[in-house]
Amino acid sequence: MDKNTITGLILIAAVLIGFTLLNKRSPEEIAKEKELERRDSIAYAQTRQQEAERIDTLAKKEETVTDFFTVQQADSLSSSADTLQVPQQPEQLVTLENDKVKIVFSTKGGKMVSARLKEYLHYDKASPLYLFDNDGDFSLQLTNKEGRTLQTKDLAFTPVKTQDKNSLIMRFAYNDSQYIDFVYKLAENDYMLKYDINLVGLQPMLDRNSMDMFQIRWSQKMRRQEKSIKNEQRYSHIYYKYVGGDVKEMSSDKNEQIEIKEPSKWIAFKNQFFSPILIADDKIETALLDSKVLQVNDSSKYLKTCDATLYVPARLEMNGQALSAGFSYFLGPMSYTLLKNYDSEVKDANKKLDLDELVPLGWTLFRWVNQGLVIPVFNLLKDSGLSMGIVILLLTIIVKLIISPLTYKSFMSSARMRVLRPQVEALSAKYPKQEQAMEKQQATMALYNKAGVNPMSGCIPMLLQMPILIALFQFFPNAIELRQQGFLWADDLSTYDAIITWTDHIPLIGTHISLFCILMTVTNVIYTKFNMEMTNTGQQQMPGMKWMMYLMPVVFLFLLNDYPSGLTYYYFLSLLITILLTIGFRYIIDEDKVLAKLEANKAKPKKKSGFMARLEEAQRMQQQQMKEKNKTNSTKRKR
Repeated sequence: MDKNTITGLILIAAVLIGFTLLNKRSPEEIAKEKELERRDSIAYAQTRQQEAERIDTLAKKEETVTDFFTVQQADSLSSSADTLQVPQQPEQLVTLENDKVKIVFSTKGGKMVSARLKEYLHYDKASPLYLFDNDGDFSLQLTNKEGRTLQTKDLAFTPVKTQDKNSLIMRFAYNDSQYIDFVYKLAENDYMLKYDINLVGLQPMLDRNSMDMFQIRWSQKMRRQEKSIKNEQRYSHIYYKYVGGDVKEMSSDKNEQIEIKEPSKWIAFKNQFFSPILIADDKIETALLDSKVLQVNDSSKYLKTCDATLYVPARLEMNGQALSAGFSYFLGPMSYTLLKNYDSEVKDANKKLDLDELVPLGWTLFRWVNQGLVIPVFNLLKDSGLSMGIVILLLTIIVKLIISPLTYKSFMSSARMRVLRPQVEALSAKYPKQEQAMEKQQATMALYNKAGVNPMSGCIPMLLQMPILIALFQFFPNAIELRQQGFLWADDLSTYDAIITWTDHIPLIGTHISLFCILMTVTNVIYTKFNMEMTNTGQQQMPGMKWMMYLMPVVFLFLLNDYPSGLTYYYFLSLLITILLTIGFRYIIDEDKVLAKLEANKAKPKKKSGFMARLEEAQRMQQQQMKEKNKTNSTKRKR
């Protein structure tokens, strides 16, 4: 080789060596590459394992289905043991919808997987509202004569076309004469979905229990729909109704499992404002219900888990060739008026659905007040097209006008006591000693009796107002009409109106302060001070009673801070109107004339009522006992 060739080879070798040195991987890079290779190997192995498990699960399901149908057929069908071949088909989704609701069904199990209410939004006002969306399961369990069980949730159904666009048949066919049909029909402009189970030609392979009673498993996670988790949990329960009987509810704040041994008509997994309800055409013979409360925070999606195992009688249809059971699903809002209308044409009380009982309006008396007074007036005002804030204002004024005669009587009682205060104070000066307390009390009662004043007459009107006040306390948190209806600074009157928020939870108060609740508390303090001055009779009060009266409004601040702003807004208006009425009564009533009338009453002969006579006798006996006790103590001290 000549000199140039040698030089070229040397240069090429130098370039190759230099390139190799420059691109040599560091120990860190080598370690990182090995770690990536290891992770890829693990991921590949996990993927292979998951795929194997999926194939194994499908194989087991196919084997389960095959084993179930591999039974000796009746002579009327075939004497051979046919084996079902189950094709593994991809899942298909089918939709039924009307103006109210959109329901999605899956061929996997032939069941509903999603229900969206078109007229409502999630509490964030940006997302659609789903009663459920792949949050639960629904399955019919069958048992054959050899004791093998089959769950319809494991079966691949096929949609069958119908002439009605709002109807759907999900069919799982063993052969042309033996199949399972789930038949769905969605009513027009309604929240009701008809649901029927039909088992055609399968009786010869079923055991006696499956022929007499269908076993259904219904489970669902209860979705969070509202801003206030605490308030929503308070009104979220599993409800059920006995056939021709009462509506019952399970606990809202603890885990509970019960067995319903008497026939029931329907089961509801109820949120505060929405609920799916499974209603039997005939009855649910027995049921096992299970409710579990989940640990929640502000980001939680679910509140509870609900499970129901139902046993429903099967009917013979098609000349004994089919077993059937019928149901209806209600998938909608908890509107009292809407739910009440489902019984509007039912005359027999034992056949009423009583779905309106799902709206908690209080115990019997308070429920009557809501049904007979509050709801009709509220609906009348609502239908006028006014904003909900104005509706609540007008409702408050109407309620106050209705109870104003009672308020007037209570004020008059306070006025009579107030004008006699100088005379009561004179009696206190006459009997200043502690041991003279009984004599002072007797003298005070004698004064009231002569003047024709009953100290208890002011309490009776207040007690008569309580049913209305308590009824409204039950009404506002459960009025879906207030949901996402804004007024002033409150963007949703069905939940709290936070004016200040923070992240850390503070005991009793939570993570926010509600403005209407503050206004209600301030107004309540003013009313308490005002009322104490108006009802001061001159008698000595128990120590600390004054501060106790002021403490109560503050307690209500903590109790109602998380309640709907519609409720605290109502209480604020109610207290404000009460103060204005009291001021008005003060100017209308001439207390000099009241005192003159009481003085005139003193001159009239008085016949003691039975109550006053018994009260005076009790006071006399108590005074005698105190004298004897004091005499005994004095004798002991002398000894």
